[in-house]
Amino acid sequence: MKLDSIDITILCELQKNGRMTNTELAKLVNLSPSPCLMRVKKLHAEGYIFGYSAQINLAKLGRTVTVFTEITLQNHRQVDFARFLAAIDTLESAIECHLVSGGYDYLVKFVTNGLVEYQTIMERLIDRDIGIDRYLSVVVLKSPIVKPHRLLEAICH
Repeated sequence: MKLDSIDITILCELQKNGRMTNTELAKLVNLSPSPCLMRVKKLHAEGYIFGYSAQINLAKLGRTVTVFTEITLQNHRQVDFARFLAAIDTLESAIECHLVSGGYDYLVKFVTNGLVEYQTIMERLIDRDIGIDRYLSVVVLKSPIVKPHRLLEAICH
């Protein structure tokens, strides 16, 4: 599916406010409600939109800690990457996992109830023998700037 400028605008507007009604969205993209809804459904069907979520202020929830973990694997075969990813995917506290270039293989973002919980998670991962060679933990002390994900900002303007 090739996206036109209206499709891009729909994605941009939904990214800003996924809770708006179809009527509100239609007005923003200069369509009548029916064709707008058809486009949104097609964007869903084609996988451009895969869900909606709320952005939560973790600081309001109490004692949480965010840790970015640089992980290097022992081996770099496809089976090694797949085994590692399958293990990380089972962890609710691992909220992001990125394959990266540079001095390590993965950057994983954990949010836990504290450092003890985080360390327990890491010890269990090591014990599972999923191919971790080494890891480095970077604990977030403060997050003075956190922006909602706006992946389309560059193409929306």
